[in-house]
Amino acid sequence: MCRRDDTTVVALADDLSGAAEVAALLGLPARLALRPADLGLSPAPGEAVVVDLDSRYLDEGAAAAAVRAAVRAVRAAGRVSSGAGRDADGNLAEGRAFRAVNSGAADGGPLWFKKCDSLLRGPVGAEAAAFAEDAEVLVVATALPAARRVVRGGVVLVDGLPLHESAAWRAEERAAPRSVAGALAPLPVTGVPLETVRRGPIALAGRFREVAADGRHPVCDAETDTDLTVIATAAALLGPGVRLLGSGGLAAALGRLLTSRRPTPPSAGTRSPSAVPPSATHTPAATHPTAPAEATGPTAATHTPATATTESAAPPSPAGPTAPPEATRPTATTHAPAAATAGPDATCPDAACPDAASGAARAVVPVHDTVPVGTGGRGLLVVAGSAEPVVGEQVGRLVAAGARHVVLAPGQLAGTDTVVLPAPAPGTVTVVSVDGAGGVRAGAARAVVAGLARAVSALPGRPDLVLTGGETARRVLDALGVTTLRPVGEIHHGAVHCTTTDGRSVVTRPGSFGGPDSFVRIAAALRPSQQGVTQ
Repeated sequence: MCRRDDTTVVALADDLSGAAEVAALLGLPARLALRPADLGLSPAPGEAVVVDLDSRYLDEGAAAAAVRAAVRAVRAAGRVSSGAGRDADGNLAEGRAFRAVNSGAADGGPLWFKKCDSLLRGPVGAEAAAFAEDAEVLVVATALPAARRVVRGGVVLVDGLPLHESAAWRAEERAAPRSVAGALAPLPVTGVPLETVRRGPIALAGRFREVAADGRHPVCDAETDTDLTVIATAAALLGPGVRLLGSGGLAAALGRLLTSRRPTPPSAGTRSPSAVPPSATHTPAATHPTAPAEATGPTAATHTPATATTESAAPPSPAGPTAPPEATRPTATTHAPAAATAGPDATCPDAACPDAASGAARAVVPVHDTVPVGTGGRGLLVVAGSAEPVVGEQVGRLVAAGARHVVLAPGQLAGTDTVVLPAPAPGTVTVVSVDGAGGVRAGAARAVVAGLARAVSALPGRPDLVLTGGETARRVLDALGVTTLRPVGEIHHGAVHCTTTDGRSVVTRPGSFGGPDSFVRIAAALRPSQQGVTQ
C-alpha cells in the first residue's frame, strides 16, 4: 500500500502511558495532547494527534462523554466527513484503498484509532460504543502478542490462561470479563475466528463488510503480529468509514501500513526505525511464547499491569524503611548511592535488542523528528509509581548503578502536607518509590498518587522525568501544568521518550513493562555521556 506524507491520524487512549505508546508506534511525527480540547487544533500534514482521555477510572457515562467530546472537537475543526464510507446508494464502498492513507484528510477525514487496554480494564464497552457511533464499522483487535496476550475464540488468553482465570485482574474491584464481546457490551459485535483472519486481507475485508451490513462490528482473533497486520490491511480496504480499536499491537500494525520510509540515524539511547515487513508465516503463541521478530508492541516482564489500586505503592525497597515525617512538613528518606556503573545492558542499541526478561529478539519501532536526548545539565528524577513486582528489582538495579534512592511512606503522601523531596542536582539521578511493605489502605491509592504528584511538582530546577504507571504519569504532569508532549521515540519497548514545550525530557512507561534493567537503560539513554548514572 502506498503512503502519503500528508496522512493525518487521530488516536484516543484511556491513559497516558497508553497514549504515549500509540504515539510512538504509529510511526508519524506526533503530538500527544493531555486535553481533548487540543484535538481542535489543526495538525500539521503527516502528523498523528494522540489524546489521553484520562478515562481509565471514570464511570461508563463519563468515559463515553469524553470520547464523544474528542470526536466533536475534531469535527468542529472541519477534519471529519461523516458517512464518508458510503457510496451513492448508502452502501459501504468496496474495492477502495483507505482514502485517509492514500489521499489524506481532504478525501474522507483522518484515520481514527482508539487504544484500549489489552487486559480489557476500564470502561471499554462504553467507550467503544461511543467511538463507533459515527463509523461505518469499528474493527476490533485487542491482542498484544509481544506481551503473550492473544485472543482465541473471542477470549483473551494471558500466558495461555483465560483472562478471567488469570491473576491479571487481581487488584480490580470487579470480575474480569469472560470474553472480548462481554467487555464491549453494549456494542453489538460478531466474532471473527483466526481461520478467517488467516485467509488474507481481501477475504477478511469481505467478512468485515458482511458483519457491517448486519449492523454489527467485527471482533478479531489474533495470535501474532502478522495476524494484526492482516487485520489492519483488511480494514484499510473498506474506505474511510472504518475505525480501529485495539491494543498497542494493532497500533503498531497500523504504523507499518502508514510508513515504509528508511530510518533516520538514531540519537543516543533512542531507538530509530527499521522497516520490518510482516512475516509470511503464523506461529501461534501457544507454541511460540515470545513475540515474533517483527513484533513492534511492548514487552511485559510480568503480565499483570498496574491498576489504580496498586499503581501508587511500590514494593519495599532493599534500602530499608522510611523515616517518620517531620512535625510540620514531611520530608523523604534518602539512601546513598552505591558505587557502581551501568551494566552492559544499559543502552542495548542493536536493532534486534534482546528483551531483558525473555531474551527474545526485539524489533525496533519507528521514531521521527529525533532530537538530542538529555546531556546531564538537569537532574533526572525517576518516579516508580507502580507496585508491580518487577519494579522493585528495577529500582534496586538503578540504585546499584549509582542513583540516589528516596523512599516515601503511603501515609505521608496521602496526608494534606506536601512531602519535601531533595532536589536532584545537575547531572545526578534520583529514584523515588513508595514503601509498600504495609500495603496501601483501601480507597487511599488515588490520594497517594496525588500526594506523589504534589511532591514532584514542588521540586525546583525542572528535572527531567521518568514516570511509571499511566495514572502516576498523568497526575504528575497535571500538577506541573504540562498539556502537550512531543514523542521522540522509544528507549525500549513501552518506555516512550517525549519532550515538553519548554524542552524537558519526560519518559513514560506502564508499570508492568520492561525487564529488570529498564530504569538503568532509560537513565543511560538520557545521560549517555556518563559512565555511571550519577557520575
